[in-house]
Amino acid sequence: MCHDHDSRPPAPPRSGDVAERGVLTLTAGDGTVFSAAYAAPAEPPRVGAVLLPDIRGLHPYYVALVERFAEAGVATVAIDWFGRTAGVCGESGTRGEDFEWRAHVPQTTETGIDADITAAIGYLRERSSADLPVVTVGFCFGGSHSWRQSGGSLDLAGCAGFYGRPSIVGDAARRAHLPTVMVIAGADAATPVPDQLALAETMRAAGAEVDAVVYDGAPHSFFDRAYGEWAEACRDAWEHVLALTDRVALR
Repeated sequence: MCHDHDSRPPAPPRSGDVAERGVLTLTAGDGTVFSAAYAAPAEPPRVGAVLLPDIRGLHPYYVALVERFAEAGVATVAIDWFGRTAGVCGESGTRGEDFEWRAHVPQTTETGIDADITAAIGYLRERSSADLPVVTVGFCFGGSHSWRQSGGSLDLAGCAGFYGRPSIVGDAARRAHLPTVMVIAGADAATPVPDQLALAETMRAAGAEVDAVVYDGAPHSFFDRAYGEWAEACRDAWEHVLALTDRVALR
């Protein structure tokens, strides 16, 4: 199970003021208009992040998560997957609990996803600085596509993914070159841990520095403030992701 409509992310281990938050639309290079959420820290950011959601697209969990990243000092945009096939989100700016994502996920393409990520990178730099380093952080379906960026050509400084699928990363793993964080749920029923660790080795062999951390017994989508028994795993996962943002941040 991916993060559901009522899930909310855990707090980061460091917290500051948030200057701006809200939902908006962005336009990709092919003219597609898609929904997004944005939050910025009060202090000028030294790094940005593009959040890649799970199969449900831009639902409230990710609107909350961009604010959590902003609290940690990272200017952040979360994107919706479905601008090409379902249009922009409704009046709330997010996908509703009844959104039929099953019909739309198979229609996504790597080309379309990368165009939307590129638009989000551009927005972050427009709001901050032209040389702002940006990473991707993804979850489930989005985690897979975040790992894929390590072997891609977008103007990114690193990538992190929670509970992704190696099959979606595909041949990009053999071209991996960006620093990568892999957050692996030890009891993930969707993808066996050995498959994810094998992906990490393939990416390392290609030249990427890969930080792969396994949380024994943790279920898929454990990064949720409602899962009190995994609070320490959530805190530690934050530390691994923020270590990546700190590493690539403007000095």
